[in-house]
Amino acid sequence: MYHALSFLTGVVIAVMVFINGGLSEYYGIFVAAVIIHIVGVVFAFVLCAAQGKRIPPRQHQPLWIYLGGAIGVLTTVFNNFAFGKISMTSIVALGLLGQTAASLATDCLGLFGMEQHPFKRESFIGLGFSLFGIFIMMDRTVGSAACAALFSLAAGVSVVLSRTVNACLARHTGDLQGSLVNHLVGLPITIVVAALVIMRDPAAFADLSCPSVFSTQAWIYCGGILSVSTVLLCNITVPRVSAFRLTLLTFVGQLFTGILLDLCSKNTYPGTSFVGGIVVAAGMVFNLVYEHVSAVRKPNGKSY
Repeated sequence: MYHALSFLTGVVIAVMVFINGGLSEYYGIFVAAVIIHIVGVVFAFVLCAAQGKRIPPRQHQPLWIYLGGAIGVLTTVFNNFAFGKISMTSIVALGLLGQTAASLATDCLGLFGMEQHPFKRESFIGLGFSLFGIFIMMDRTVGSAACAALFSLAAGVSVVLSRTVNACLARHTGDLQGSLVNHLVGLPITIVVAALVIMRDPAAFADLSCPSVFSTQAWIYCGGILSVSTVLLCNITVPRVSAFRLTLLTFVGQLFTGILLDLCSKNTYPGTSFVGGIVVAAGMVFNLVYEHVSAVRKPNGKSY
């Protein structure tokens, strides 16, 4: 079940990115991020109130478990620095590489109190497929913009850090309350970042034509609802699925949902992303099948 939820997380992320992209066209990336956090805070608060759930007071928990929302803002900042300097395909590929590296470190070392998942020999095949798929997705722009490539890698690492820290918080607060705290922490930071961007270039925001929430474009304001759902799903799956497997399942769900959305909206989608995604998915399927067969044969005294 948790593998299916991991895949569903990727589907929700893809839809969220699509919706948030529409919002960013009107407001810009950072102002849109503020709106997304406001909607997320309101939505999560209403859900918590409706279910009678409260955020328990901090007792002996370290402060860092409350920083998942702040780390999530860094993901947006890092990707924004890379955008336009390297191709979108390379941003996705390098982000996945950063997530893969951070996930393996989390699994092998048991970082942030997560359960250790030692790297098995058979997992090298899945890892090999993943790295090859990432290599397929990257293009020449990476070599000509090393700084942007590093920002994309950092964005991938921050994704894993954010969801892991949020999961640590959810152990104390509850899954839904953890999602609320994530957005409460991220909101003031996004406001500060957006204010700095506007002060730096006020002319860019002078002629914005923003749709009303009652217009036919009202759906672009729903990204915050999906953001809460994404954090909630991660809070459920992170403690129960290895970080490496969660990364790959989420990526596969996100990639192919993104392709479908692009086809439906008549946007083009790079063929290299599709091929790379197929390779990553093939490695994921191989590992799942191999482990299932191993689990079935072990009771009979046969093991790999």
